[in-house]
Amino acid sequence: MAEENETLVTEFVLMGLTDRPELQVPLFLVFLVIYLTTMVGNLGLITLIWKDSHLYMPMYLFLGSLAFADACTSSSVTPKMLMNFLSKNLMISIFDCMTQVYFFGSSATTECFLLVVMAYDRYVAICNPLLYSVVMSNSLCTQLIGVSYVIGFLHSMIHVTLLFRLTFCRSNIIPYFYCEILQLLKISCTDPTINTYLILIFSAFIQVFTFMAIIVSYTCVLFAILKKKSEKGRSKAFSTCSAHLLSVSLFYGTLFFMYVRPGSGPAENQDKLYSLFYTIIIPLLNPFIYSLRNKEVIGALRRIMKK
Repeated sequence: MAEENETLVTEFVLMGLTDRPELQVPLFLVFLVIYLTTMVGNLGLITLIWKDSHLYMPMYLFLGSLAFADACTSSSVTPKMLMNFLSKNLMISIFDCMTQVYFFGSSATTECFLLVVMAYDRYVAICNPLLYSVVMSNSLCTQLIGVSYVIGFLHSMIHVTLLFRLTFCRSNIIPYFYCEILQLLKISCTDPTINTYLILIFSAFIQVFTFMAIIVSYTCVLFAILKKKSEKGRSKAFSTCSAHLLSVSLFYGTLFFMYVRPGSGPAENQDKLYSLFYTIIIPLLNPFIYSLRNKEVIGALRRIMKK
């Protein structure tokens, strides 16, 4: 009978953001606009970088890769959430749930390392400008992007593989709008201690390592900027770094609140808001953060529109 009970759960119920019927359609429209804007912003930025030869530089190659990771993050979560707003069937199969966990986890990890690569790019550009073209060669840039994606894929694969050792029989209700890995561990009938420790260790290591690498890079950049005698040179250097620093602050601030601070009681609702901000709002904001004050991107957009 115990074995039979352990095999009962083959689907999960995603409870979503709210169970109030009158809010489902308005929320659907709001998040549909957000998702379409996110896709247009990120894929449009990738297309712009690909089409305009003036943007064939390492900084924009990394920016295009970040835009692709953001598009993947949003696409791993938002379409299913939109479907659930208009559907009475809130079920998701175990396979689809694991697929969602994998693609969300891989794109999130990839973004961590891409942010480090972008910080290193700014470090070389500002601290060693004469060596920039030599150090940041096309082959090195391609390798850095490739390594970032490979680490993301492998890291997520470890956690998803370990999820398959778990059985689910107590409950199939996930009080989230997507298959969040920590929520899956809470409803597991199998002892999830190994999974929990590995998530904690890997998440802490990746977040702390990448965050500290960014801090070190920008500390060196700050000292290099302060040494510049030209006010115009300092202003230009600050402007090239400000967008990246804003993006890093939003990304890591949300991550630390989600996975470093344990949630309990009323904080669980806050965790859902942090997840919403991280999975949907940040991918929406990033292409605009990097584009609106960037003269090269705006110039490229104008050239494309004139054709």
